[in-house]
Amino acid sequence: MCGIVGYVGNKTAVNILLDGLTSLEYRGYDSSGVALNIDGKVQLFKAQGKLKNLRDIVEKNYSDISKSTIGIGHIRWATHGVPSIANAHPHTCNCGRVAIVHNGIIENYKELRAKLEAQGCTFRSQTDTETVAHLIASKFAQTKDLTEAVRLATMEIEGAYALAVMHQDVKNTIVATRRNAPLVIGFGEGENFVASDIPALIQYTKRAMYLEDNQIVTLTPTEAKIIDSEKNIIPLKIETLPWEPVALSKMGYKHFMLKEIHEQPDIVRNVLTGKLKTIDEPISLNEVTLDVKKLKELNRIQIVACGTSLHAAMIGKYIIEDFCGIPVEVEASSEYIYRKTITDENTLVIGVSQSGETADTITAIRLAKKKGSHILIVTNRPDSTMAREADSLVPVNAGIEVSVAATKSYMAQLISFYLLAIYIAEVKGSIDTKELMELKHELILLPQKIDKILTHKENIQNIAKKFSSFKDFIFVARGINFPTALEGALKLKEISYINATGYSAGELKHGPIAMLDDTMPVLAILMKGKVYEKILSNAEEAKARNARMIALTDSDDKKLDELFENIIRIPEISEILSPALAIVPLQLLAYYIAEFLGKDVDQPRNLAKSVTVE
Repeated sequence: MCGIVGYVGNKTAVNILLDGLTSLEYRGYDSSGVALNIDGKVQLFKAQGKLKNLRDIVEKNYSDISKSTIGIGHIRWATHGVPSIANAHPHTCNCGRVAIVHNGIIENYKELRAKLEAQGCTFRSQTDTETVAHLIASKFAQTKDLTEAVRLATMEIEGAYALAVMHQDVKNTIVATRRNAPLVIGFGEGENFVASDIPALIQYTKRAMYLEDNQIVTLTPTEAKIIDSEKNIIPLKIETLPWEPVALSKMGYKHFMLKEIHEQPDIVRNVLTGKLKTIDEPISLNEVTLDVKKLKELNRIQIVACGTSLHAAMIGKYIIEDFCGIPVEVEASSEYIYRKTITDENTLVIGVSQSGETADTITAIRLAKKKGSHILIVTNRPDSTMAREADSLVPVNAGIEVSVAATKSYMAQLISFYLLAIYIAEVKGSIDTKELMELKHELILLPQKIDKILTHKENIQNIAKKFSSFKDFIFVARGINFPTALEGALKLKEISYINATGYSAGELKHGPIAMLDDTMPVLAILMKGKVYEKILSNAEEAKARNARMIALTDSDDKKLDELFENIIRIPEISEILSPALAIVPLQLLAYYIAEFLGKDVDQPRNLAKSVTVE
């Protein structure tokens, strides 16, 4: 949550800060602000709402602001205190010389605030962050050294944080540090950068280094020095970033979400490349270190994830159990970490996260690791905290995903689970060779089937327009597509704010059927297979209660035309692979409904892309 950008160099700082914050809007957009040193004085410029409001303020004062070549900026997703100018970052101490931006949550801020108020500090906001500004100012008064002041302050802080700090009396210097929240340093020629994530830096430099927990970096235009909490000097380990700035372009699409939905055929190809070579060769997962001995000793698998990744994990459970015969448990990371967790060295724990920085999931895998479990991470960010914690890694290769509502990263996670399940099955010898070859062949054909859906969207658009005025929506499925129903409902509620709910179709009669009448659309996912007739029967029960019926199917069964008001037909596919195809029209349906309603598709209210706080 929240985005941080810092710059010190020889260019106009505010331009770089605003560009960087634009690239981080997926992390939050309740308010924003910058702190700049202008003519030797720290000045703040803050705005409530979207980043455009801050840009307008900057434009009005640009002649003075443009003089500054150092600054820190922030875009906020509110945790402590409502979205407002007072609660917007940066925050300062009483004298206004210290300015800080912060991502994370300070768990002991109330105790620190009481202590600081007793020392005479006056607080102007409701945030936990302002506590840190006062604390650093008090330490600087003692030490006259900004790096040491930050180090001493963080020793008193409990919780998660990424911090960037500047002081009016310490020229051309930014000090930054982190604990359980991501922070990356960018290196240029006569300039240096700090940010929450790569997109804020990529148009300016490809040379970067990820800061580790409790490390503190001091940046000037010509130098970067890193120490740990004990003041030991840390050598710079600079990497070359693989991304291009074009990845952040909409490429002619109206929204990033629509662009990312259309990227999915190529995403599937990317995930398969190098891993699925031919249908008669074993799957190659070079960063998975599970061998035959380890797999034979496994007595279960636990998968932990949040949100959309949790739905991918639920499908992962289904296919791993089907292919490999190993019992699999799936649990929301936020629940896993607050109960007595039974795991050991004979348990494989899989963490799933698009960003690799999801706080709950990081905590979960660390708990499991302490108990001796092998940790396998499925993530879109092989440079992330979770990836660095991993014993085994499955990078999903989805590229930068800008829209808050996950689409292409979900698809990449699904395909990665298919590859992982096949890989384990091949190592264990738990699945018939002919069946494996047929499955691999279907995986290779999947991109062109997705392309076919994306080429013929008119029916989905018409259905979206027809149902966009409804206040509630139900998605139903059974078996492997129950998580698809959950994900379809999540996409719709995320970006349209319609009260959409996913149910196992067999559970309708156990309560939810009471809600059905002619104001309730019910979308049934009916993929040909062993539960097709059962879902058809459940759909008839809903129809008998006057529900407005929509089918998503790969069947040409004529009976459907009588039962359903609208039908979305997709290419035929085996039931086991159907979730990877069925989700695409549901993503499009959610997108077009939100667009018809005039919603902010890429930046839905109250949400952030990367949830880095518990």
